[in-house]
Amino acid sequence: MPFRRYSGIFRPTDLELLQRVFDQLCAERRLARKDKDQREHLACEVIEAFENGFSDEAELWRALSKRLMARG
Repeated sequence: MPFRRYSGIFRPTDLELLQRVFDQLCAERRLARKDKDQREHLACEVIEAFENGFSDEAELWRALSKRLMARG
């Protein structure tokens, strides 16, 4: 079972970090506001990665970035 540090409770600074990463990934993936299902799925991915230990902003973005995944 993965380490769950946060259990769904986030500090304001955590939420700000999650929002920045989410916004960067939406821009990278060109997800428009109308792409509700895709944005919701991405939000779940971001939160799950954060809860599984990716708590540094750059590290979290790198873990989910399709550009970097394609190179990798």
